[in-house]
Amino acid sequence: MFKKFGPEEIKDKSKVKSSQQRAIRQAIQEQYPRLDPFLEQVLPKKAEIQVAKCEGKINVVMVEDAPVFFNIRDGPYYPVLRLLHQYPEMMPSVRVDAGAIKFVFSGANIMCPGLTHKNVVAELEANPVDSNTPVAVLAEGKEHALAIGHTQMSSLAIIKENKGIGVNVVHVLNDGLWKCPKIS
Repeated sequence: MFKKFGPEEIKDKSKVKSSQQRAIRQAIQEQYPRLDPFLEQVLPKKAEIQVAKCEGKINVVMVEDAPVFFNIRDGPYYPVLRLLHQYPEMMPSVRVDAGAIKFVFSGANIMCPGLTHKNVVAELEANPVDSNTPVAVLAEGKEHALAIGHTQMSSLAIIKENKGIGVNVVHVLNDGLWKCPKIS
């Protein structure tokens, strides 16, 4: 999604009115209730919040030129990986086995067998996730997320069917959005 993202991909960047700012905060607060204690740090009420409209109907929410969240076609908000590394418990997570890591780094969607490998299936069973839920993707044996995506099916269906796409990846480490810590 963000393979070739950069400042040249931004069509329009504008300051958000206070009513829009409240709506964005409320949507993020509803979507990520675990972020509640830190929401004022992430999206301060007094800070200048901007939205950059990019190619592919992507909106990037920025606080003082630093991207913090994005959404696609007015869909759910996804945190930027830099933010997720600061607050790793803010969203549910899935873990991929070591064999899938190189494919995830290249931006590929995660197939069910990569989520149901014997080394990682216990964690998926212990932390069930519904379909179409934004998730952090962690690598086997690592503590920080390497990607962000949303589930194509529930975790129970992933375990039961064990074929097809399990997680649709939207943002990975070292992609264009990761390489833009500030968008001016």
